[in-house]
Amino acid sequence: MTAPLHEPTTEADPVAADGPAVDSGVKKVEGRSLKQIAWNRLKQDRVALTGGIVVLVLVVVAVFAPLIVGLLGHPPNEFHQDMLDPLTNLPTGDLGGVSGDYLFGVEPNKGRDIFSRIVYGARISLLVAFLAALVAVALGTLFGIVAGYFGGWVDALISRIMDVLLSFPQLLFIISLVSVLPDDLLGLTGSGVRIAVLVAVIGFFGWPYVGRIVRGQTLSLREREYVEAARSLGGGRTYILFRELLPNLVAPITVYATLMIPTNILTEAALSFLGAGVRPPTASWGGMLRDALETYEHDPMFMVFPGVTIFITVLAFNLFGDGLRDALDPKGTR
Repeated sequence: MTAPLHEPTTEADPVAADGPAVDSGVKKVEGRSLKQIAWNRLKQDRVALTGGIVVLVLVVVAVFAPLIVGLLGHPPNEFHQDMLDPLTNLPTGDLGGVSGDYLFGVEPNKGRDIFSRIVYGARISLLVAFLAALVAVALGTLFGIVAGYFGGWVDALISRIMDVLLSFPQLLFIISLVSVLPDDLLGLTGSGVRIAVLVAVIGFFGWPYVGRIVRGQTLSLREREYVEAARSLGGGRTYILFRELLPNLVAPITVYATLMIPTNILTEAALSFLGAGVRPPTASWGGMLRDALETYEHDPMFMVFPGVTIFITVLAFNLFGDGLRDALDPKGTR
């Protein structure tokens, strides 16, 4: 007798039955945008994140300066002669008069609260730095993308203009310009005139640095397939410049703007130190360093606090800018 044939089972195939369960347990792969990839890289750079946090704190301090000074300090232009020695006009107490009421002590000869003046000085430094960087980025992006895309005599003319501006003595020009400025200009008075001039001149002489970066990137991007496709489909020059090329230039422009801000802070501090910045009694970190020259031998803390503030601010911007560059362009070299 032949062995009976096995009847087909009526139970579900375990492989088939487990199939949907296995598929449901597999993590779905989702695409990530360039912004998400860059943010994930930036989050892994603790040094850059630390610099970014310091920058954010400085911005908050500058914006809410009156509130912070009202809680922790005294008005920046208020004199406190009772905190000075009547014979030497130097602050009483240790470390230039540092105490619970005066966190950074007081100025020699005048008795003004150093903490309050540093907080208000952050407004001047960051305002000039950010606005000047905005002007430089706007002009540099416009002229750089035009020079790189059109080439020929347009590129040669813009490149020669950039070479001339890069070789121009910026500090000397600002000092000579400030010396002949009127007290009232375009509705601005006092320190407002100086701030407007600093922003305009620093931004104007800074755009060639951005322009060179944008021009070089545009020379490479204009030969890409998507630009040729847009051109073949009838896209005009304006459309190609600002809809095809410009979005692909955002990353290098952002990185360079971040690295330009600390340079502008140092420029503003140097000009205020030389007397070409904002006018007294407006608080400025560079102006505080200039005032400290007269008494730093007897009260070094008056020079230490604004100097350390400038150092920390510039370092924070540089660390954040370097981390942002690595996140947006991981293949680039430092």
